[in-house]
Amino acid sequence: MIRVLTQEDDRQCQELVQKEPAENLFIIGDIEAFGYEQDFQKIWGDFDEYGNLRGVLLKYRENFIPYSPGEFDAEGFAAIINSCDDFSIMSGLKAVTSKVEPFLSRKFQSKRQMYYAKLDHTDSLSNGELHHVEKASVEELPKLVELLNSIPEFSGGSFTVEKRKHGMEKGVARSYYIERDGIFVSSASTTAENSSSAMIVAVCTHPDYKKKGLATECMTKLCRDVLQEGKELCLFYDNPEAGRIYKNIGFEDIGFWMMYKF
Repeated sequence: MIRVLTQEDDRQCQELVQKEPAENLFIIGDIEAFGYEQDFQKIWGDFDEYGNLRGVLLKYRENFIPYSPGEFDAEGFAAIINSCDDFSIMSGLKAVTSKVEPFLSRKFQSKRQMYYAKLDHTDSLSNGELHHVEKASVEELPKLVELLNSIPEFSGGSFTVEKRKHGMEKGVARSYYIERDGIFVSSASTTAENSSSAMIVAVCTHPDYKKKGLATECMTKLCRDVLQEGKELCLFYDNPEAGRIYKNIGFEDIGFWMMYKF
């Protein structure tokens, strides 16, 4: 049986999604930020015959994210998505979205597959002090944005001081950097942080300072600090070279993350 969840279902919902905090980064974060009763957000739950919650479907604005650790009513979730006129994106773990996809009535315009990796321990991280790696403040965001906009791989990004400031002040994002001769030359950031997990994004090094291990140092300091707060870390990647760097730090692949655009 599928029905809309309310605040009264929070305990059961949290028990389900908190089993895999990294995998459910977006669902956990959106529930913490906006709850169950918003015009732009709705959460459905799929219950088995004994009343146990076995799957959830989050709709945040035009984006749907289905999740279940096992069997669930994929056709029922697809029927909900099909009934909404304003959806344009479905994303989630491939093991889940692949079950929903056959029942969708609309054809997707694009389908992207990325590796999804997580880190939940500090065993592989260097325990050096890394004093030269610093946490960025709001005042330093112009230098950070300047670095991000200088990275060729990020040429399609929309990095602005305003967006970075908003995430930092909301407590859902942070950035670490290395500075040389008055400019930021390497950095790593989080986004979508919640009480249980955080996503690593925008790991980069200025082209003139590559191959010196600077991005690894930024990642190491950032990951250590987040893990010490009891959170799991996750990230997307589709570049095998970047994947090797992440795995050297200790990240492990946990599947694929899919994004469908309609």
